[in-house]
Amino acid sequence: MTERGRGQLTRSATELAIGPSRVRWDGQALVIDIDEVCTPLPRRVRGRVRVFPQGLSRFVASLDAAGRHRWGPIAPCARIEVELEHPGLRWSGQAYVDSNEGDEPVDRAFRSWDWSRAGLRDGSTAVLYDLRPSAGTDLERLIAMRFMPDGSCMPFDAPPRRRLPRSRWGLARTQRSEGDAPLRVLQRLEDTPFYARSVIGATLLGEPVTALHETLHVPRLVSLPVQLMLPFRMPRRT
Repeated sequence: MTERGRGQLTRSATELAIGPSRVRWDGQALVIDIDEVCTPLPRRVRGRVRVFPQGLSRFVASLDAAGRHRWGPIAPCARIEVELEHPGLRWSGQAYVDSNEGDEPVDRAFRSWDWSRAGLRDGSTAVLYDLRPSAGTDLERLIAMRFMPDGSCMPFDAPPRRRLPRSRWGLARTQRSEGDAPLRVLQRLEDTPFYARSVIGATLLGEPVTALHETLHVPRLVSLPVQLMLPFRMPRRT
């Protein structure tokens, strides 16, 4: 998450390089070469990640009524292979690649959102996007889409929104799930004052799923204490 200046950015039709790390398309996989140093405690992170899409998606949705913020999955159904030298870790499994872009700062349009994606038995991926706008803007928005391995997609009827346990920093979180079975937080991946990412257990489209879930609380993100802390987690190198 290092922020780098314009002079450390190069790109072509098949490659994007930011500082010592780069992403390239080799015709079959998205190859991500990582060479970074962690903060605040310096520790080398170096290795390669390969993402193999099953099908590329052209779906794009506006997240706000004005269309200034857009989201779309690029490879909603994919496979990943991770080989890290530092630390020495290797694994493979299910993957997902998407894109978010905006024409204005995120706090102008949103107060918070809950997002999740879950793999289904047939190889498809279900994505839920619950968006709460900033005060005085448009109504809450919901995106519920099912993406097939060939890149096609279709909307589905989202179940009711239910509460998840609050994060360790007290963030209120929700997830849409069918039935009365309790929602379960299986693993905490990231827990910050403004953002939480977890693996959860829920029920969607008639089957139990393991979903990746995130919650963003924008007022906390733009608050002065958090803005003062961010450079320690996201250093800037020009």
